[in-house]
Amino acid sequence: MAGSKLRTDEEIAELYERHKDTVYRVCFSYMKNPADTEDAVQNTFFKLIKADPAFENEGHEKAWLIRTASNLCKNELKHWRRRTEDIENYAHLAGTTDVPADDILQAVLSLPDRCKTPVYLYYYEGYTTPQIAEMLKKRPSTVRNQLREARLLLKERLGDDDLEES
Repeated sequence: MAGSKLRTDEEIAELYERHKDTVYRVCFSYMKNPADTEDAVQNTFFKLIKADPAFENEGHEKAWLIRTASNLCKNELKHWRRRTEDIENYAHLAGTTDVPADDILQAVLSLPDRCKTPVYLYYYEGYTTPQIAEMLKKRPSTVRNQLREARLLLKERLGDDDLEES
């Protein structure tokens, strides 16, 4: 895989199988409903096929997909037609996804966008703050501050008993 470009349908299918769950969770954290999430996942992998980037390793391909998915979702949420939608219109769809609908996940999803991605990458994907900083093109101190802010918000929303400080 080192330095090689994806060329066959089989390689793309393997990459999709390896990372579809991660990309789905990243997109769901932004889009908050299954239909838009599935569109964002599809667009992320379409962008992968179109760009045909060369990856150094599996970690690099995962980072590229997470970054691309995050950017696509942010761009979609900025679009003018999204400004007129109310998230309450999608409340009936909350139970139609494989993403667990527990209190902690709901609290994470309600975090401001600047905190949501670092929290997901740190706690759900296991990346370190320097790795997250590199992926998001931010300073490690910025990522640590965003994680600290997210922990405080989560502690406030969930209470001290439900959240263990890491």
